[in-house]
Amino acid sequence: MKNYVQPGNTITLTAPYAVTSGDGFLVGSIFGVAAGDAANAETVETTLVGIFDLNKVASQAWSAGDKVYWDNTNKEATKTATANTLIGVATEAVAGGAGDVIGRVRLNASF
Repeated sequence: MKNYVQPGNTITLTAPYAVTSGDGFLVGSIFGVAAGDAANAETVETTLVGIFDLNKVASQAWSAGDKVYWDNTNKEATKTATANTLIGVATEAVAGGAGDVIGRVRLNASF
């Protein structure tokens, strides 16, 4: 088909702040994970789908299947929907201890 561009699993975005490879970030309604390092306002290849280990809110337990949101103020994943952007679902349970700061998330691309 003439108008097909690409699958859309990765796209090039302009980093809204400095990011390191593996960091999650939000551009408008698009959430993705940086495939490389980029300074603020530099372009970076960004993965929109897949399963990633992301920084999460400490002391927040997750269950597999919980909706996961991006807290763009604190730059971390959370189960708290209020004022945050839906990015996907938890694929594993995570304990709620203060040291439990990584959560496994299946990204659903942008909504």
